[in-house]
Amino acid sequence: MTLDQLKKGQMAEITGYRLGNAAYRAKLLALGMTRGVQIKILNVAPLGDPFELAVRGFHLSLRRDEVSVIKVKVLEKGDVK
Repeated sequence: MTLDQLKKGQMAEITGYRLGNAAYRAKLLALGMTRGVQIKILNVAPLGDPFELAVRGFHLSLRRDEVSVIKVKVLEKGDVK
């Protein structure tokens, strides 16, 4: 599953990245979006783009095509750290 498939309010853990642009993946890693990090979908714009995320204590807005490369595992309430 990729991050763009989640809905507002859902939480997930990053499990990896789809193959593709290595430079963009490096940018995400530099922002702290590494494997095992938990992400919450705070908001999705009315037309589905961009996504507002909470990750490592900060808010980040990314376009749908950007979040579609991030592989995640959906977390249930008991799994959230």
